[in-house]
Amino acid sequence: MVRWLSRFFHYLDRYYVSRKLLLPLRELGMSCFHDLVFSELKATLAAIVIDMVDHERDGQLIDRALVKDVLDIYVEIGRGSMGVYEHDFEEAFCKGTADYYSKKAQTWMLEDSCAEIHVQGFHDTLLELISKRAEQILNKENSGCRVLLLDRKTEDLSRMYRLFSKMDGGLSQVSQIFKEHVNEEGMSLIKHVTDAANSRKDFVRKAIELHDKHLTYITNCFQNQTAFHKALKEAFELFCNKDVAGCSSAESLAAFCDNILRKGGSEKLSDEAVEETLDKVVNILTYISDKDIFVEFHRKKLGKRLLFDRSANNEHELSLLSKLKQYFGGQFTSKMEGMLTDMATARERQTKFEAYMDPWPESCPRVDLSVTVLTTGYWPSYKTFNINLPTEMIKCVEVYKKYYNENQKHRKLNWIYSMGSCNIIAKFEARPIELIVTTYQAALLLLFNETDRLSYSDIVTQLNLPDDDAVRLLHSLSCAKYKILDKEPSNRTISPSDMFQFNDKFTDKMRRIKVPLPPTDEKKKVIEDVNKDRRFSIDASIVRIMKSRKVMSHQQLVTECVEQLSRMFKVL
Repeated sequence: MVRWLSRFFHYLDRYYVSRKLLLPLRELGMSCFHDLVFSELKATLAAIVIDMVDHERDGQLIDRALVKDVLDIYVEIGRGSMGVYEHDFEEAFCKGTADYYSKKAQTWMLEDSCAEIHVQGFHDTLLELISKRAEQILNKENSGCRVLLLDRKTEDLSRMYRLFSKMDGGLSQVSQIFKEHVNEEGMSLIKHVTDAANSRKDFVRKAIELHDKHLTYITNCFQNQTAFHKALKEAFELFCNKDVAGCSSAESLAAFCDNILRKGGSEKLSDEAVEETLDKVVNILTYISDKDIFVEFHRKKLGKRLLFDRSANNEHELSLLSKLKQYFGGQFTSKMEGMLTDMATARERQTKFEAYMDPWPESCPRVDLSVTVLTTGYWPSYKTFNINLPTEMIKCVEVYKKYYNENQKHRKLNWIYSMGSCNIIAKFEARPIELIVTTYQAALLLLFNETDRLSYSDIVTQLNLPDDDAVRLLHSLSCAKYKILDKEPSNRTISPSDMFQFNDKFTDKMRRIKVPLPPTDEKKKVIEDVNKDRRFSIDASIVRIMKSRKVMSHQQLVTECVEQLSRMFKVL
């Protein structure tokens, strides 16, 4: 109306108004409209416009052109200033929007899933409202963060990440729930393995699968955000340092590696799969605090694989050591690298020894001798004692001593018969059978070449055996699966009054059989060795620190020593 009046009376406005110094018609009309119309209806007008906008937010159709014309009135009344619009409409509109989304948020949280809330939109007002109820949203019973992780809803988790990344402190709440979820799954895994029989190796395999699954969440859903990597690390450190079925995680990890790397292990993997699995094993090891326990168990098992030719692939052994060295440093693997070097040197030395023996085959008649010379500092300590060897074995030992002394002037050989093995031909009535036995078992069996019957005390005296070892040997040959010796009385216990004789009626469908010794629990010995090495490590650390610092307080020395040693084991 003001616009049309200005056009009708344009001439009057141009000459008469200016000459009489009156207000221009447009300004006078806008002032009258403001005082007589707008002031009376502005509250109702704002409420109607806000109501129309709410209807559109709910999906209804509205007259947008009408809304635009109403908003233009606010701008025009301001006469070049946005003050009227901001004071009379914008403030009410913002309050109305907050009220609308507050009601909607309540409805969504009661009726919708967490994922549907994420889809609603990222309005600043909505984000503010959701941030106040973040804990309630994240812990919804049927659609919260834990439920999405359990159900592997990757798209919903991605939306959740994008929503909470826009809030102050939002990601810390999500990462905390992620950490708690991973720890709960890890503890559930430990409980399952503890309840199941003979499943320590399953623990490591399932822990690797658990790590892969949650690492995928971090990569695909959480955009590799540092807070989630830290949460995963802390969760794995919590449950990976607990005992599993009576064994430490470090021992279980060493057993899993042995199962992969030895011949005949249950893990039948291709070369590529072995490499990938070893990478994952090293990743799990980073979460274990007592890494020196893993090293000692792994070194024990590595020694057996190498000495008894059970290693499936030397390249895989070297590859694992390379990965461990890369993660934990050269000191971590130096002894095991020395073991592999010893085996390579031993093969060369054996070839030279065979060449040395060619001119004198009568020196060791009917015996093929193979000797592996080890460096004492590299290998685990093995139990041994001075057994009285049979004549045939003594000749072989003397021949090799002579050869070695001619080539190594300043080194002394200490023979570890407990780690030796022998292949002997036993002549039974049915047919000869090749027996694969230990050196001690072979020495015991060879006693029966001279006599048919021997008492327990005769065997102990002639071999110079401790009672514990004599019981193990005799049990393996007379009470186990393969009864090479007959025992009187015929029961499954060995006593000092027992008599033994060669069982010439023994037979088996195989032409070659391995006669194992009863297993021994080496765990206690390994832990003792680890504790001894820890004392040496602590002494060495103190010396290194004091040589560099010269003077420092006791508390500072303890703190720095703990920091240095924490890379290998947890200092309490």
